[in-house]
Amino acid sequence: MTVVVFRSVDGSGTLKMMSSFRRLLICLPLLVIPLSWGCRRSPALQATQIQSRTEVEQVKSDHSLPVLPTQSGLPLAPSGAHYPLFPADPDELAQLLVGIEIAIRNPDVPADAIPSLAHQQQVIYRELSHRSTLSNEVRSKLDERWRWVFDQHISARRSFLAMHRGPASSTVPAWRIQTPAASDRLLEAYRSASASTGIDWEVLAAVNLVETGMGRIDGISVANAQGPMQFLPTTWTEPGIGLDGDIRDPWDAIHAAARYLVRRGGLQDIRKGLWGYNNSDHYGRAVLYYADLLKRDPLAYRGLYHWQIHYASSVGDLWLHEGYNQQRPTDVRQYLQVNPHSRPAG
Repeated sequence: MTVVVFRSVDGSGTLKMMSSFRRLLICLPLLVIPLSWGCRRSPALQATQIQSRTEVEQVKSDHSLPVLPTQSGLPLAPSGAHYPLFPADPDELAQLLVGIEIAIRNPDVPADAIPSLAHQQQVIYRELSHRSTLSNEVRSKLDERWRWVFDQHISARRSFLAMHRGPASSTVPAWRIQTPAASDRLLEAYRSASASTGIDWEVLAAVNLVETGMGRIDGISVANAQGPMQFLPTTWTEPGIGLDGDIRDPWDAIHAAARYLVRRGGLQDIRKGLWGYNNSDHYGRAVLYYADLLKRDPLAYRGLYHWQIHYASSVGDLWLHEGYNQQRPTDVRQYLQVNPHSRPAG
């Protein structure tokens, strides 16, 4: 939910609130990117992902992959993937969701199987966050272990929805959607920044996720915020923040974000630091739902890394695929004539 929120910080370090529909236009991301490496082989991830031998063995005991819903004739993105279908039956949804959650955490599942599983997971949580009755039905069919995971995702997404004010955009944004830095490299950056500042790596990963989908969005916000952690250039150049680094470089930006959170009081109260990052309690709560998920369940990172960029438009939720590249805002209906794969089927 997961939402990518663009925000700005003025030269004095005070965040300027942007129009609420702009803050909520994107929602936690991801593109279907077949990568040649796997998180399961990452030494950095392995250092954080094992919580207990019993739990890991339970996950590894099921080597089967869930069958994702599909049908013939669906419009396809350049990657060959279609917009994930959303089953209407609560029993089917619950079974599918549990199968996905297990597979994402199973180190024996091939890395190239994770992107489609993660995108399906993301769409399910996004859709259920709007449907309270169906969401409650699905939740009631999950066992306790998955109910907590479910609650973190739904609560995060609904926190971002609560930030929304006014109508959704009738145009798609002037962004480029790119392949993010490697999962292992990002995790190394989060952990390095945490070690040097004391800000939890999970918080930094969650901020990176909701700001730009872990760096997938290459674009400048309406307030001129830039880079994977969305800094204003004036804030970046403040003493002790950017440190002459590159605002667009993930490593530099993640370390700068950690320093900024410290400056805003994040070591005393992380909620205060996040308020400095975006003046919204909803924003802070959403970030902490994802951070808490990663703290208790670090294998969840394997899925979150592969979430796609979704955009809340006036015609509904749109998937902006990897390779999306609009030089200027474009009428959403005109965009969909050329890119029908970006909207849900039906």
